[in-house]
Amino acid sequence: MSINNLRVDFHTHIIPEDFPDLASKYGDDRWPTLKKTCDCGAEIFIKGKSFRKLTNQAWDVEKRIADMDKEGIDIQVLSPIPVTFSYWSHPEAGLELAKNQNNFIASVVKEKPERFIGLGTVPLQDVDMAIAEMDRAVHELGLKGIQIGSNVNGLNLDDSSLFVFFEAAAKWEVPLFVHPWATLGGERMPRHNFMYSIGMPSETALAAGSLIMSGILDKFPNLKICFAHGGGSLPYILPRMDKGWEVWPEIRKTEKPPSYYAKKLYYDSLVYDTRNLAFMIERFGIDKIIAGSDYPFLLRETPAGKVIDKLKALSKEDAQLMLGQNALKFLGIAEMAKL
Repeated sequence: MSINNLRVDFHTHIIPEDFPDLASKYGDDRWPTLKKTCDCGAEIFIKGKSFRKLTNQAWDVEKRIADMDKEGIDIQVLSPIPVTFSYWSHPEAGLELAKNQNNFIASVVKEKPERFIGLGTVPLQDVDMAIAEMDRAVHELGLKGIQIGSNVNGLNLDDSSLFVFFEAAAKWEVPLFVHPWATLGGERMPRHNFMYSIGMPSETALAAGSLIMSGILDKFPNLKICFAHGGGSLPYILPRMDKGWEVWPEIRKTEKPPSYYAKKLYYDSLVYDTRNLAFMIERFGIDKIIAGSDYPFLLRETPAGKVIDKLKALSKEDAQLMLGQNALKFLGIAEMAKL
């Protein structure tokens, strides 16, 4: 395996087949529950209603590896399914679920360390518990980063209560992957699956914009954060954000305009269209874009990096950066390329 032709799928999700039934344990149907429908699949239920159908790709490691081999993917980065964040829950119960998932992901990585890298989850509804679990996940279990939601029970990521979490992530050099969940305006998106096609990109832009405008990136310049789905609508609204920063000096908490900080963040390549990818490259730079597919869900790109392969204007060297090298650099594990 050489770093010069490595393909890494940075954005994939996994769930244990024996996902704990916390709804029964705690008598609260808001907890996601996994109900097997056959050996080949299951459904996630919330409040007694089907939330999402899954195939066994979501937990079957051998099936996952077979798909990777078929699609030419050398390494997958594993992260939990965002609905399992459950930030609404009592912190102790949220920590229980986070530990369960982190232990599971670490076990998969331990079984196949040459094929998988793990990201953990933490109960951000209690920042002290979240920091402690990040410490355990990274320094004891060996996970290489933490996936967090785009908001915490309606609090944007610039909320003062979260400051110490980002401070700890910066201190320990823990990469963070921000994935949309509990999207803004959800009550207006019950039809057309707009939650996924419109809500999530808008939610991601709000999360990124909140961090960019907060001044956190001035305070912690080494903080590494990647946003899912190409940053959502962020790339396209940056000029408007810059204009707002210019004409409303009273709102400024940063030394420079938003577009300056946007170039310090990372983004996955899940935008489907070469014109969008070319625009992202122009706006953020080759070294800030990481191939990701959203495996194993219906909106996934197959294979990861397909949109990168289709962008004919790219040099082979630039394509290789986005297809593998940038992910390993972001995660701080370039040595995996030597396995």
